[in-house]
Amino acid sequence: MRYSEPKIILISDSAFSIELANSISKEAFNAVSALVDRIDQFYSTSIVDVIPSYCSVVVEYDPLQASAKEMKALLAFLAHDLDDGPRKCRHLIEIPVCYGSGFGPDIDEVAARCGLDIEELIYLHSDPEYQVYAMGFSPGFPYLAGMDPRIAVPRLAIPRTSVKAGSVGIAGDQTGIYPMQTPGGWQLIGRTPLTLFDPFQAEPFVLSIGDAVRFIPIDENSFAELAGEHSD
Repeated sequence: MRYSEPKIILISDSAFSIELANSISKEAFNAVSALVDRIDQFYSTSIVDVIPSYCSVVVEYDPLQASAKEMKALLAFLAHDLDDGPRKCRHLIEIPVCYGSGFGPDIDEVAARCGLDIEELIYLHSDPEYQVYAMGFSPGFPYLAGMDPRIAVPRLAIPRTSVKAGSVGIAGDQTGIYPMQTPGGWQLIGRTPLTLFDPFQAEPFVLSIGDAVRFIPIDENSFAELAGEHSD
């Protein structure tokens, strides 16, 4: 639910959290995006960093350039009367995914839990156009909204100690992609050969908040070919 007025909370000696809602929704995402755009357009040398999430925006500032009182007043001004109407997607990015137990070890369990066969599960996962609502928990990990509720499943009871880079998973009503090998507890249904995070590139992230994503099912041969191309 969107708050009628934003809640501006001091969370450290140099950062505020601007709370715009108490649950994930399209309206909350739109308001967060509108606030980030407004802060960027305003531009202040006292603002060091802007970190958006599902329902809030953290703003880090330089306390040598602005007092907490001054910064809170500025943020209250910027956060007032935000437009939570539809936002235009920044880019549409197609992500090839090879579905199946060899690439998504939990796909059989997910399909059975949802009362679907594998082909139905793949269709329901790859048919929607998703939107990147947030980034975390590792560099480049996209939290994607727009998944069909018929394939929503909980996280694993016991997380894996290692998940392969490119793994596509489901947790609750969200789907996401592991950009690097890390521990993780999402239910894995496939894997992409694309590299989503490369710290050696000028633009290290393929995806950003606000991007649209569409999954394109591919077979194992296509996965091998694309993986070879992206390993050069």
